[in-house]
Amino acid sequence: MRQLTCCIAGMALMTGAGAAQAQDIAAEAVGAAEAAAEAALADEEAESGNIEPKISLMPENPRARAFQEQFGYADAVIHDEKVYLSGVIVVHGNDPEAAYVAVFEKLGETLERAGSGWEHVLDITSFHVDVDDSLPIMAEVKNRYVKAPFPAWTVIDIDRLYVPEGAVEIKIIAAAPDD
Repeated sequence: MRQLTCCIAGMALMTGAGAAQAQDIAAEAVGAAEAAAEAALADEEAESGNIEPKISLMPENPRARAFQEQFGYADAVIHDEKVYLSGVIVVHGNDPEAAYVAVFEKLGETLERAGSGWEHVLDITSFHVDVDDSLPIMAEVKNRYVKAPFPAWTVIDIDRLYVPEGAVEIKIIAAAPDD
């Protein structure tokens, strides 16, 4: 890289750039060359199969597993030190608070099966059929499980969910800490 820096700086000087400007041009070019080398190494690892494979966590319940296999998804995927949980739908029914508690318990169990936990949650995305109605109770229940430092949280208002009586779907990304 030192030879590349000298060569680029020399070329910049020959085109009339001042010494400081030539040094800046050379540093920028070296940075771009290093980034290109890192990208090429990542591409080479991907092509050679040296990238860690993802791990899919399927439900323990045979009926739930059959449903997920039919549609081709998992409860969670662990990859590159992260856990990606599939969305879980909240159906309010007669007791909205109990429905949220049940969903947060299910999400917590999936996090635990993946070797993570609520303290490692990085991002929450929630999809609400009626955001004004569902957000206050969801936030209240969520705060029983998710403590500071808080994760990112995106709230999206939508028309409907896969389950027609569903009120909210909650999706999570968490860190998968090394043991």
